[in-house]
Amino acid sequence: MTRLLGRLGGWCARHGRIVLVLWVVAAAALMGSNLAFPSPTSNDASIPGTDAQRAHDLMKEGFGPGYATGGTVQLLVYSPDGPLIEDARKRAVEQAVERLRGMPHVVAVDTPFRMGGISSNLQIGLIGIRMQGHDGNKIAETTQALSKAAQPARAAGLEVVPADSSTPADKEIKTGPSEIIGVICALLVLVIAFGTLVAAMIPIFAALISVASGLGLIGLLGWVVDMPKQAGIMATMIGLGVGIDYALFLLSRHRKLLADGVPVVESVRRTVASSGGAVVFAGGTVIIALSALMLAGFPLLATLGWVTGISVVAAVLTSITLVPALLGLLGHRVNALKVPFLRGGGSSGSGWAGLGSWVARRPWRVLLASGIVLAALAAPALALKLGPLDEGYGTQGSEPRRAYELMATGFGPGSNGPLIVVAELPSKVAGPKDPIVDQLVREVKAVDGVAHVADPKVNTSGRSVLLQTVPDYAPSDSRTADVVRHIRAIALPGIDVHVGGKVAGLTDAGDRMAERTPLVIAVVVLLSAFLLLLAFRAPVVAVKAAVMNLVSLGAAFGALAMVFSIGLGSGLVGMDPPQSGSYLQTLFFSVPIESYVPLMLFAVLFGLSMDYEVFLLTAVRQAYGRHGDNARAVADGLGSTGRVITSAALIMVAVFVAFIAYPDAMVKTFGVGLAVAIAVDATIIRGFLVPATMVLLGRANWWCPRWLDRILPNLSVEGHEEDDDQADAPRRAEPVTLGV
Repeated sequence: MTRLLGRLGGWCARHGRIVLVLWVVAAAALMGSNLAFPSPTSNDASIPGTDAQRAHDLMKEGFGPGYATGGTVQLLVYSPDGPLIEDARKRAVEQAVERLRGMPHVVAVDTPFRMGGISSNLQIGLIGIRMQGHDGNKIAETTQALSKAAQPARAAGLEVVPADSSTPADKEIKTGPSEIIGVICALLVLVIAFGTLVAAMIPIFAALISVASGLGLIGLLGWVVDMPKQAGIMATMIGLGVGIDYALFLLSRHRKLLADGVPVVESVRRTVASSGGAVVFAGGTVIIALSALMLAGFPLLATLGWVTGISVVAAVLTSITLVPALLGLLGHRVNALKVPFLRGGGSSGSGWAGLGSWVARRPWRVLLASGIVLAALAAPALALKLGPLDEGYGTQGSEPRRAYELMATGFGPGSNGPLIVVAELPSKVAGPKDPIVDQLVREVKAVDGVAHVADPKVNTSGRSVLLQTVPDYAPSDSRTADVVRHIRAIALPGIDVHVGGKVAGLTDAGDRMAERTPLVIAVVVLLSAFLLLLAFRAPVVAVKAAVMNLVSLGAAFGALAMVFSIGLGSGLVGMDPPQSGSYLQTLFFSVPIESYVPLMLFAVLFGLSMDYEVFLLTAVRQAYGRHGDNARAVADGLGSTGRVITSAALIMVAVFVAFIAYPDAMVKTFGVGLAVAIAVDATIIRGFLVPATMVLLGRANWWCPRWLDRILPNLSVEGHEEDDDQADAPRRAEPVTLGV
């Protein structure tokens, strides 16, 4: 593989203009097509085979328009100065209702002046609008158009707010200043690391091209597959981080070779043959981890996984083609525009080598101290609180948050997440007054935690009945999921009871995640370890690397639990509490984490953590191959990679921290988790824990049974090969057999 990559890098360096033009044209064409023809997005949280999905399917069978997802729009009307039933206000509301009845795709409008349509204080009313034939992917635009049609009510001094039963995770996440902040922070780190503006701009340019290409392709794929609304932001977040990091690894290697007097094209060839191989393997582990999400049984999560993987593939491709092309075009001008007072990447890494030697002299103490620190960081993860995230945690002052508060005030907290109970009957019934239906209604009302059950509706076949049920608790309250399970447990002869709606769907998602999580983790760990085995031909190293990545994940989940579940700093990351309180209450309050987020975070973090493991291990392996001294090889490997891994980690952390500023809670969650995990991984784990364990394992690090060494293909990664002029091919240390 190294020879193939070397030839590719050399060709790109010699034909830099062609490669540069091709990438720029491709990125512009893909991104331009996406902007000109934006694809629809969908956060369909359906999970095939679940009870909520069965309820959803039954809702579409003969109950009329408005009962399938997206078929109903609600407008809240609030009178701050008196009751809505006062004559002038009532006329204004009725005029608004008449205008709504004339809007396109509206088949029925329920006035607030009906049973259950107005609050007990008579100041909050609910207009229900049933739709048919509208574009379900443009429900937000449809809702805004309907809200504007209620202008007669606003003219009378009433507040009209569109209600929203979706969760913050359903909101379309648009790009914003966080990307710019992340890029600026990364540029500052690169300038300090390299000391020259030209060198610093190369990773930024390559990452921007890869992100633009990836986003453009993702946008086009949105026309043929359901694309989650979080897809773009996830691809941007991960794409920027890995794109800059991969280019940074290559650029650092190339500048070192230039400083040693290697000609430009030969330097690029060697760089891509060595560090390019490490980039391919590192990217491969990220893609494997993300691809394993397809086993989670949650289509939305699986799509998020492979969509994010597209951004990683784009980052790898630009790193091994576009970056060599830029290096070939610039030649020695890569070191132009030096920044005064900054020395840049000329450091020998003696400080990191000294740390490695210090660890090698006291491995047991370092191992014990690192373990204690990491255990303390991971301990809060036991308090991780999973659950639906409702609009009670939305941005203060936003329309969805205002509607949520009005609904909770006027109709109870459960009205923001109604349950749709659909029962399949053993035989055809005459209508809603049938004894079987009456018995079902009584059973549902008797369930602990049910606040209200609407009048039953029987479908046209007479074989299914629908009950809109309001729980006592908010959608984010864990007790609401218990209500869902209790209703499903109703046992009546011949009647199958199903529960649908947002809360029920997310409850099923949480149950499916809990069921499939062990499988996903096992597949990710085993496949990543196998890839490392192919790269280093050392089973102990492969298994140890997988374990170390799991350790860094513990710290990430501990941070998430501390900030969101325990609430120590949720306000500091921009979350708004569900109700007003004291100053401390606005800073520290518990926030649930969506059930699918930990598994997605696991896949992303496991892959990203492997990046630094690959680059460190390749350096240690090459040093061990030169002199055979394990402790010295650990110190040499840490010394040669410490500076560049630290710079790469700082860039990743800066990018991820910048995304915490997003108003979306899911993005904040990923920003916190990713930033903490990368920081811990690049410092405590790569600086102390990994070197200590490698010193203690000694020759066993590179042990490989003879039979295994014979059957493994030669795909070794030589990220830091010898740089003498005779070595056209990378050298590989012989496997240690230990008599096996």
